[in-house]
Amino acid sequence: MDAVDLFRKLGSGAKFDLKRFAKDAERFKVVKSQSKYSSQQLAETSFFGTETQENASLESRLSEDDGEEGKEGSDEEQASGKRKRTEVDEPVKAARKKKKGAKRKSEEPEKSAEEGIQWMSSQDTAKDTKKESKDKLSLKRLKQLHQEKVNRVRNQNRINVHGTDIPDPVSTFEELQKEYDLDPRVIQNIKTAGFQTPTPIQMQAIPLMMHKREILACAPTGSGKTMAFCLPLLAHLRQPLNKGFRALIISPTRELATQTHRELLKLSEGVGFRVHMINKGVDAVKKYGPKSAKKFDILVTTPNRLIYLLNQDPPAINLSCVEWLVVDESDKLFEDGKRGFREQLATIFLACSSPKICRVLFSATFATDVEKWCKLNLDNLVSVNIGPRNSAVDTVEQQLLFVGSENGKLLAMRNLIKQGFLPPVLIFVQSIDRARELFHELVYEGINVDVIHADRTQQQRDNVVSSFRSGKIWVLICTALLARGIDFKGINLVVNYDFPTTAVDYIHRIGRTGRAGHKGKAITFFTEDDKPLLRSIATVIKKAGCPVPDYMIGLKKIKRKLKRQLVTKPPRRSTIRTTPRMLFEKKIGKGKRKKRKAADKEAEAKGEPSEVVSNS
Repeated sequence: MDAVDLFRKLGSGAKFDLKRFAKDAERFKVVKSQSKYSSQQLAETSFFGTETQENASLESRLSEDDGEEGKEGSDEEQASGKRKRTEVDEPVKAARKKKKGAKRKSEEPEKSAEEGIQWMSSQDTAKDTKKESKDKLSLKRLKQLHQEKVNRVRNQNRINVHGTDIPDPVSTFEELQKEYDLDPRVIQNIKTAGFQTPTPIQMQAIPLMMHKREILACAPTGSGKTMAFCLPLLAHLRQPLNKGFRALIISPTRELATQTHRELLKLSEGVGFRVHMINKGVDAVKKYGPKSAKKFDILVTTPNRLIYLLNQDPPAINLSCVEWLVVDESDKLFEDGKRGFREQLATIFLACSSPKICRVLFSATFATDVEKWCKLNLDNLVSVNIGPRNSAVDTVEQQLLFVGSENGKLLAMRNLIKQGFLPPVLIFVQSIDRARELFHELVYEGINVDVIHADRTQQQRDNVVSSFRSGKIWVLICTALLARGIDFKGINLVVNYDFPTTAVDYIHRIGRTGRAGHKGKAITFFTEDDKPLLRSIATVIKKAGCPVPDYMIGLKKIKRKLKRQLVTKPPRRSTIRTTPRMLFEKKIGKGKRKKRKAADKEAEAKGEPSEVVSNS
């Protein structure tokens, strides 16, 4: 590349002051190319790759002239050693320049292709960046709108979720089937059971369990928690397998376990799952032992019956294949001491040794110790709360009734019966003895009444529950045994004959009515002795929107020590009795009668008055 070409390449597009630099312009041949032949060059240039006839003739002339120049140059060099340039037509020069430029242009793309460089104009890059920014903005906007919609659904249903990577709530069961490929037979069973749309706890808990997340769920009584954990279990297990138990559900009472077992049978109808429940420990040892064929999928049980099987040598049940462990009424099961099952739960958790296990805890009330344990032991925990924690159902009309003393409770109860009531009715008392005493008083009131407590045999308890469900029993007197989880259809009235010792007990008691959106009523009797516990219960009632006297909210809080004492040892109450005490006194035995007769004879012989005469 000579100096002229280099200058032209560097100075392309530049303007020169021809008056001031005229000599330099002539030297580098700038004047001629711009002034005389610029218009001619533009006319001869082929912008679309097609050349005119004149260009073709010019090329032929160029080739001829090149040949002649070569010949003449050789003759002159031989003769004189000097070479004279032949004058070429200026159009020919222009054609030469054009040919050289075309060659350079053709070489440049070849180089760029070899080097892998793509040349783009600044306008093209600006357009591409604008498109990318628009796409990013639109994606951000779509995500924002979607999140706003999800938040709106959660706010409308009072769903509070805490955790990471939380899936969106589901509004319909059809959406669940499309999203998670549920068995259509299970969806059909849900509809035949009368469920049309998911409840708030089902909307959020089911997607979380479908993503195999470990959760701590708290929802009001009667909000559909049982189906919220049963449906994902059936979806994950897919079909029956002879691997042993793959899902375990633990309930605090036998009655609640029976109810969960019944619901699972309804949901899995036609799918073929083997849902079992431990009835008798001796039979279960043979049924679920090491020699069994392992033809079972889901186990529903209470902690003590399962511990009995695990403590056998060798263990009468194998839980190493359990993939799902569900703890229903977790706050009750985590209680320490005689009333709780914390030690039993620890043994069961260790027995479920599968690395794939997912643990799920459900309850109607919240306990801080349960949450602490979950945060320490569960992986990537998600907590779900429906409405405010430890709150009563807003579908229940709640009333506090002052009755003065223990005798006033029985009078108030008889007044309720005289005024008329709509059965079925549940009456809660604080102990087994008081349940028996109240039963003996109400059995003569002309109403169908029965009693259920832990001292009755399992067969008696099952018979009472079935009779109450069928409507043969109108009024059922019970202890805390039936306060948790039991779902009796259409209970219209709950009577707290004895004041509950904690707000949690109160919430669970009145939660037997007003279930699944139905209306209900709860009446709580209180006396002067119940004053220390009154404030906490009144606060719960006020939060639910029911009227409460202001003085109750203004009462002083009781100390923690006293609170704990009242939980373990409820206040002593006088016996429930209206008949005279002398009728309940023990009759004199035969031996005492003989002795008394002998003493009377001796007294008569001595002439002393008898005991009967003197007493009269």
